[in-house]
Amino acid sequence: MELRLENLSKRYPNGVQALKDVSLAIGPGLFGLLGPNGAGKSTLMRILATLQEADTGTARLDGIDVLREKDAVRRLLGYLPQDFGLYPKVTAQELLEHLALLKGLGDRKKRREAVSALLQQVNLYSVRHKRLGGFSGGMKQRFGIAQALLGDPKLVIVDEPTAGLDPQERVRFQNLLSDIGQNVIVILSTHIVSDVSDLCGDMAILDAGEVRLKGDPLEVVRRLEGKVWRTVVPKEKVEELQAKHAVISTRLLAGRTVVHVFAGARPAPEFEAVEPDLEDAYFAVITQRWSPERAAA
Repeated sequence: MELRLENLSKRYPNGVQALKDVSLAIGPGLFGLLGPNGAGKSTLMRILATLQEADTGTARLDGIDVLREKDAVRRLLGYLPQDFGLYPKVTAQELLEHLALLKGLGDRKKRREAVSALLQQVNLYSVRHKRLGGFSGGMKQRFGIAQALLGDPKLVIVDEPTAGLDPQERVRFQNLLSDIGQNVIVILSTHIVSDVSDLCGDMAILDAGEVRLKGDPLEVVRRLEGKVWRTVVPKEKVEELQAKHAVISTRLLAGRTVVHVFAGARPAPEFEAVEPDLEDAYFAVITQRWSPERAAA
């Protein structure tokens, strides 16, 4: 199973170029689509979920034309959108059974078995008779994954699934995604870098509608070694550093500011080398247009 995108583009009527010549090849497992808000991630997810039209380009899921054979795609698709609404007065089991019926699971016994299995998989079986309005944010997201897995999909799309979850629910949700990604294509669209570094063996960074980088997160980070430097300065010195150096990120620490700079050699005596991580790579791509391919050339 492979999802292959070639030169997908989308411009909205207001003139915003949401996607520009996006080309990606995505195989089974967890694939991270990383980018800031407004990068075009949700537009791409909606196109792949057959909810929106592309202007140009192609998308194929094995032999299926994603842009034209929408019914065939929907039979293989599981989708958890960023804004997943629920009926608050309905129980988890009732709504999941209703959605299973809409998905084509007509046999009542098989439908009940499938719903029970999914509720157990997402650890909601014990609260299956509880109304959804009483669910926590994490429980609602796990229910969202359960409905996305109805019908044994081959392509699962989850859009910003851990945003707003507390740390415990986030870890639980990550473990659930990891289990799902063993045998199917799972596209995880997010702006949370650690979700991708924790879960994904392949990734792409999307910014202003364009793919800026694609690759194995570990390899991407390895190619950044020796190029990230750190110093700690008072807050009022940050602008001065930004004027002199390629600052990729800043964060507060005990009232002072930790500054990471992208450079091929020590930029100044007060800087020390730092072991890079995926967040450094992400900001180097977004702020400095760094590319492992150009760096190796």
